Amino acid sequence: MSQSEQMAPEVKSEKKTRKVLFSISTWGLTAVCFYLVWGKIDDAAARENQAAIEYLLVFFGQANWLLWLAVMIPYSVFFFLVDAHVTWRVIRWFNVSEIKLNAVLPIRASAYILSLVNEQVGKGAMSLYLLRRHQVPGWEALSSMIFLGVMEIYQLLIFSSIGVLLGFEVVVEASSMLPLDVILPTVFIVAAVYLPIHIAYFRGHLFKKFSIRDKGVFHALRQGKPRHYLLTLLFKAPNLIGAVVVYTVALELFQVDVNLGQMLAFLPVIFLAAALPLPFHAGALLLWTVLFPEYPEVGAFSLVMHTFFVMFNAVIGTLFLPRANRELFG
Repeated sequence: MSQSEQMAPEVKSEKKTRKVLFSISTWGLTAVCFYLVWGKIDDAAARENQAAIEYLLVFFGQANWLLWLAVMIPYSVFFFLVDAHVTWRVIRWFNVSEIKLNAVLPIRASAYILSLVNEQVGKGAMSLYLLRRHQVPGWEALSSMIFLGVMEIYQLLIFSSIGVLLGFEVVVEASSMLPLDVILPTVFIVAAVYLPIHIAYFRGHLFKKFSIRDKGVFHALRQGKPRHYLLTLLFKAPNLIGAVVVYTVALELFQVDVNLGQMLAFLPVIFLAAALPLPFHAGALLLWTVLFPEYPEVGAFSLVMHTFFVMFNAVIGTLFLPRANRELFG
């Protein structure tokens, strides 16, 4: 038996161990997040001389569910159309210049179904489509999804920085548990300094000896020009602006007193926390209660909002699924 064959089982075992440890740590952190949120809800219920379950039932019982659906359903459709349009633009820039928006819609929609299981699997559907129908190498297709992921983070940071700048006093008031008035500006400054370095490096203008940029998975980042970054932010902006309005209206329907300024400052940060690899977006759920300490029940509210959003997106995906199957598998 060769040395490489002997090492193979060891490598597999090491990968399996890392996977198990990662799973244990993420579920452990998720349990901690839920425990902390439940503790805050229980304390708020005790102040009202109620049990936690009764407190939540009252909170959800007083909501205007019909108006909530009238807001959430159109926004979910709007989100899908904007999301598909941005994806189409990026693919045209970096992968297939002649691709039509009509061809991207069913694949992007069906990816929402796969994202119920795993977000990365959902992104893989687009890569598979580009490989099968347009012979785009898998890594190059995936690079466009990475580009979109980077821009998703920067969109959230930019909108949050605008919100913090316009309503810094709100951030100061919410800094009782965490020094958000220090943490957030620091994050914004670091991100602003990094982005031009990022673009210059992948365009080949900086650190030329470091060849990691030459890997296929960074194809879109190598091709990306400043105008691509700016246009992607502009194309994606309607979704986040819509989310700020929708969450503000939805919270009012649940009798939670918030304003657009608060949501503009905090919602992008909450969405960043939702991007953490924790089940049920537990990081975002806990952050809601930190940012709105007077309303600990918003943690449960956020779980309802997220669950409806991903489920309705999956419903949209099922409408496109027959066509997506034809596109992917003939």
